[in-house]
Amino acid sequence: MKKIALVLLLLFVSAHTVFSQETNTLQWQVSSKKISEGVYDIIAKTKLPSGWLLYGLNPSVEGLESLKFSSSNENIRLNGEPVTEPKPQAVADPIFEGKSLLVFSGEVVVQQRISIEGFVPEKLPILIGSSLRKADEFKTEEASFEVILEGGKAITSAAARIKIPTIDLAKPVNDCGTTGEAIADSGVWTVFLLGFLGGLIALLTPCVFPMIPVTVSFFTKKASNKQQAIKNGLLYGFFIFLIYVLASVPFHLLGNVQPEIFNSISTNSWLNIIFFLIFIVFAISFFGFFELTLPSNIASKADAKSGLGSLGGIFFMAVTLAIVSFSCTGPILGSLLVGSLSGGAWQLTSGLAGFGLALALPFALFAMFPNWLASLPKSGGWLDTVKKVLAFAEVALAFKFLSNADLVMHWGILKREVFIGIWILTGLGLTLYLFGILRLPHDYKGMKIGTGRKIAGVVALLFTLYLVPGVTTSKYANLKLLSGFPPPLSYSIYGKTNVHGKGLEPNVINDYEKALQMAKEQNKPLLIDFTGWACVNCRKMEENVWTQPEVYNYIKDNFILVSLYVDDREKLPLDQRFTYTSADGKQKQLITVGDKWATFQSENFNQVTQPLYVIMDTAERLLNHPVGYTPDAGKYLAWLKCGKETFRK
Repeated sequence: MKKIALVLLLLFVSAHTVFSQETNTLQWQVSSKKISEGVYDIIAKTKLPSGWLLYGLNPSVEGLESLKFSSSNENIRLNGEPVTEPKPQAVADPIFEGKSLLVFSGEVVVQQRISIEGFVPEKLPILIGSSLRKADEFKTEEASFEVILEGGKAITSAAARIKIPTIDLAKPVNDCGTTGEAIADSGVWTVFLLGFLGGLIALLTPCVFPMIPVTVSFFTKKASNKQQAIKNGLLYGFFIFLIYVLASVPFHLLGNVQPEIFNSISTNSWLNIIFFLIFIVFAISFFGFFELTLPSNIASKADAKSGLGSLGGIFFMAVTLAIVSFSCTGPILGSLLVGSLSGGAWQLTSGLAGFGLALALPFALFAMFPNWLASLPKSGGWLDTVKKVLAFAEVALAFKFLSNADLVMHWGILKREVFIGIWILTGLGLTLYLFGILRLPHDYKGMKIGTGRKIAGVVALLFTLYLVPGVTTSKYANLKLLSGFPPPLSYSIYGKTNVHGKGLEPNVINDYEKALQMAKEQNKPLLIDFTGWACVNCRKMEENVWTQPEVYNYIKDNFILVSLYVDDREKLPLDQRFTYTSADGKQKQLITVGDKWATFQSENFNQVTQPLYVIMDTAERLLNHPVGYTPDAGKYLAWLKCGKETFRK
């Protein structure tokens, strides 16, 4: 497995999302014909542009996707293979070693018979997958449609209701709380600082640290004078910073597709599982069992252009550094990418800017003050220790990714206590390694353990002991220093009776319409909690702020609390799935519970980050400004009281 897989995976997800039906070569016209109760023919017509060939059914050819129909409706059954008109013709295909393959040209009509068990919707989502070629050019396409079914039933109004016309974000009933802009800004700066911290950690890795004196010395020796050396060093640092910022540019294009796409990517179960596997491989490599490197030709091509004769040469030196150091910076960047994506493209840009700045500063500063190089510690065994400590950290982070997938899919394999137990074992392994009891590759019996390593071992032991109450039912099970990283307290092997969910039952439910009905019946305001199973700051609020007695009692006594999980991958009932058209004309299929609540949040409150807290009255008017992550319990309580007092008026 190559290190580049991490970046390629994200670029693949981005590209697959961005390129929509408008870019397809084939333009289909799709209709349906009812044959009998629950049985329909789906008829698709297209005309291939000149020179293009559409592959038909060629099941014996490995790697070639046949023309096929599919649907997100799991009650759909395909009755046999699609029928085509005209019949395909056999041609010797140059792309597949001259094999005789069935293809179409010109106008094509494809008919697929389907049967539907149970509920028959008024509109059925259909996906047509096809493979095409023109001379030696080959491509695959997917086109999605909604087909109207004769005799199908419409979605109920309650299930389809997303936009609330009475909400006015600019003019809430009372002008208190935090505006949406302030919510976003606070997240951007937090991610920037986290990215900067990640960059500082990356500096201490064996892939980066030894390059500081070598690179700076190269600049100072090749420059004609001190001023030139300083200029080149500053440019080198700026280009390092710029490269990481530019890496976030493709993600800004995704915002033009649908605003909640970042949350969908960061909480995608399969993407998180892939990250789990990649981080485990990274960890094994960092432990010293084998070495992972990028293909040598990538680094050599960049290095070949890194002469100092021009700005371009300095830029390619920065590119070379980014490529060569990726074996150490990749895991840190991976955590930053997945952790910040749910906040949108600007949070990602902010995090990468912080990372790039921390990585670039030493090169620029040492170029300006080369005498400082003498004070740097020499490269040696301590770098190998840093690398192996990072390996243990990667193991812990790997299970965070697996936990994200487990939570959003409700698999139940990594309950809170199991997760913490794995971290305890990881912390114990780190402690034994730091004290020299556990030996890893390149370690030897009797090797000297320095004072710094012993101190780190004591810290690791204390951290491991801190985790132990987390696997119990004691009052210390709420590990506040780690709030958001382990699964929530309610996701427990002891069952929900361990902590009673969020501690606010029976007032908390997970359905907006039911919560609104309860609010009307009890004449209480509605407190909407837009949250996520994989949302770190949501857990911090629930475990550190909501558990404060004054906040807990105020919510319980004065509000109907509804928690809407925007990353819940449980599928909606068939009679509640539909395609929503936003105000700007974009369409989105709402298939899962998370799809519905993510769209509900973005359409009504122009926010796609979590947590987001909203107070409304029974007429669905906004009582005050929504707020996001508010770790100060006093400020959060004041915001709650503002909303409640407005409701009384």
